Amino acid sequence: MKTNRILLLFTLFSLLLVGCEESYLEDPAPTSSVNSSVVFSSKAGVEAFISGIHRRARSQFYTNTHGGGLYSMYYARDMKANDLLTDQTWYLWDYDHTYRAPTYTRVRFSWEFPYYMINQANIGIKGLSEASGISDVDKDALMAQFLGLRGFYYFQLALEFNHHPSYDANADAPPIYTEPATESKPTSTITELFTQIKSDLTQASSLASTSRINKTYLNKNVIEGFKARVHLYLGEYAEAQTSAAAARTGYSLNGSEYGLGFDDIEIDEAIWGLSQSEDQSNYYYMAPHAFADHAANGYYGTFVNDDFVNLFSSTDVRNTFYHQYSTNTAAWFAWVMGKYNFTFSSDMIMMRSAEMMLIEAEAKARQGDDTAAATLLYTLQAERDPSAVASGNTGASLLEELMVERRKELYCEIGVEWFDAKRTRSGISRTGNHRVFLDLDPDDKRFILCFPQTEIDANEFMDDSLNADRL
Repeated sequence: MKTNRILLLFTLFSLLLVGCEESYLEDPAPTSSVNSSVVFSSKAGVEAFISGIHRRARSQFYTNTHGGGLYSMYYARDMKANDLLTDQTWYLWDYDHTYRAPTYTRVRFSWEFPYYMINQANIGIKGLSEASGISDVDKDALMAQFLGLRGFYYFQLALEFNHHPSYDANADAPPIYTEPATESKPTSTITELFTQIKSDLTQASSLASTSRINKTYLNKNVIEGFKARVHLYLGEYAEAQTSAAAARTGYSLNGSEYGLGFDDIEIDEAIWGLSQSEDQSNYYYMAPHAFADHAANGYYGTFVNDDFVNLFSSTDVRNTFYHQYSTNTAAWFAWVMGKYNFTFSSDMIMMRSAEMMLIEAEAKARQGDDTAAATLLYTLQAERDPSAVASGNTGASLLEELMVERRKELYCEIGVEWFDAKRTRSGISRTGNHRVFLDLDPDDKRFILCFPQTEIDANEFMDDSLNADRL
């Protein structure tokens, strides 16, 4: 019985300005339950609040082991597809596709974590709008970060709880909040949700600066990267091309960095990431590092499909695969990767220039500019592999090559194979040496999560009928 009209996710977390007590790197010290009149009285106070938001993004969200930070959303998506596999880790149920029901922790986390971050952004937007004593220039740059974060986390909700908008433009989607939450709201439609996402990111980009404290903070490059991802997902290819080009401006490719462990956001290719220091350790919760590194003291939980391994030449710097436990390539545990180094100070890289180059290339190809698309693609391939040869592909063959290249470049980073199957509505079939074989048809219900039972019980506008076609 619904006894509380306020969303459960917001009764779980105080609407105070929650951060953490420690400072990290050169950032301002995050706020910790500070009165809003103090936080929004100065640029430094607002930056400290933003620091606290980012600290929350890279820390354990629940006290139990099934709800990490942003990194765990991405890693769970990687485990749902074909190129990677896992066994006895917290992501086993994602791999098995048995973690979708309304009462499961993954479902609650995938709802409550983005909404927590959205609510923090809404607190920031409201507080900054009412603030005095901060210059207009500084206000714009700070507001861009809040709007960018809100748009980004609404996009995460759309990816988890809805099919592509072309499947059903009026499908029930997560509620939209543009003010700090005080009461329940009904579901939106997926069209309305993407309208909000695009509005937030467009406004954020118009206000953003290219400068920032460090790569954990959003700037114009990062926000344009968010826009590139959203436009690509929606099939808005001219916009995706423009945003991707803007996002990677000033961030070069550097293949020599590919084998360094992806644990430092200061590498040339990193546009955005979550910085980490040893004194703020997430213990072993950090994904993918603690799960993918089979040399350090972690979980040894990520393995690689042998069909995926076979896509790489021996001279490709991205070929980090090796045998740790068996040379029998038919065994599901035959291949592991050396892409990640795990220490308690490993940074988490969330956006790279190579991804933006591939978005730009695909967008060009889908607009019919095969020559420019192939040139960009070969630029990346030659930088990664001294033995690379331009394929000469055009049309559908070029697009297929681009989709494979995205997997080869971005494996175990942002759930790219899962993301692409949803946006192209192409399904996924497991091959090779998987433990669990399955076929996901285009728009299979396993591509989306159920609405969480906790939200249905607490929100007067939602009921169990919303999950009728999801179970």
